[in-house]
Amino acid sequence: MSANSGTPWWSWAAPTVAIVMGTAGTIVLHGQFPVAVFVVAVPVLFAAVFAAVHHAETVALRIGQPFGSILLALAVTVIEVSLIVSMLLSSPEADSSIARDTVFAAIMIVLNGIVGMCLLVGGLRFHEQSFQAGSASAALGVLGTLAVLGLVLPNYTTTVPGPVYAPAQLAFVAVVSLALYGLFLYVQTVRHKDSFLELDEDDEHHAPPDRRTFLIALVLLPLSLLAVVLLAEVLAHPVGDAIVGSGFPEALIGVLIALIVLMPEGLASLRAARSNRLQTSINLALGSALASLCLTIPTVAILSIAMGQTLILGLEAEHMVLLLLSLFMATLTLATGRTTVLQGGIHLVIFFAFLTISAIP
Repeated sequence: MSANSGTPWWSWAAPTVAIVMGTAGTIVLHGQFPVAVFVVAVPVLFAAVFAAVHHAETVALRIGQPFGSILLALAVTVIEVSLIVSMLLSSPEADSSIARDTVFAAIMIVLNGIVGMCLLVGGLRFHEQSFQAGSASAALGVLGTLAVLGLVLPNYTTTVPGPVYAPAQLAFVAVVSLALYGLFLYVQTVRHKDSFLELDEDDEHHAPPDRRTFLIALVLLPLSLLAVVLLAEVLAHPVGDAIVGSGFPEALIGVLIALIVLMPEGLASLRAARSNRLQTSINLALGSALASLCLTIPTVAILSIAMGQTLILGLEAEHMVLLLLSLFMATLTLATGRTTVLQGGIHLVIFFAFLTISAIP
């Protein structure tokens, strides 16, 4: 996007339509969309998601890196958390695994799907790409620690049997998640900011927008997020019921939520990789996984404690294997600061294995 690109009409039209449909669906139709309206609502939802990330990207280009990557990650996490909270509030009396499934899906999509595609496309085009390994090591260190604490350790606690934490344990995980994320942001934006910048920064590829475009994006960003939340909340329950009614695993709902909210950010990462800006791709991808894990778990933890709801966090055995394999391979892939097409292919194999396991009953 250049400084003279302005604000495309679809970036304000899509959120407007989504707000109208979401409000009407909640107040008038009570989420019971006719099939014809449902067919229209789905592409409107995707358009609103893209509009939200477009405005976040516009603001990000103005404020610069690494703040831009952080803003994009927070934008999609707001959408994700809102959808999860909506589904938790709709069934306050039931045990819930939707947060676990969505966070796990987000990690797998980022570490294998997004990173794999970026490395594959970048490797095919440039043969070998470079980035600062220290930035990836920092992100993977936080991600690996909190993923094991939040999604693996609950299976092995003795205070409460089963894949759940006791309230005190859950509160501890929520606090350390926020603390580590805050420490990571401090390192990324203040202490070691240079480690998260491109090795060979070229401002020609991403000139900042003009002041007018920036201010319009600053106003439209929260409105776009509101539009996505409203419409997605209306659509989430019928889609979830359809998935369960069709005999697919319930965990597929979390995969679907993660795919929707991460798709625009995945495309932004892919565009950066195609422009030989792999550092930006890594910042976007790992930043979104970190935000998803570090912000979603505390939010649902506080909500579940307040509601007295049992929050299922521990992964099933096959998912734990995939998680640990993904963290191990991501560490090997990103440890040297240089990548080729081979690493991209490896991560995509793991990603398709995850999709296959998630879709088969």
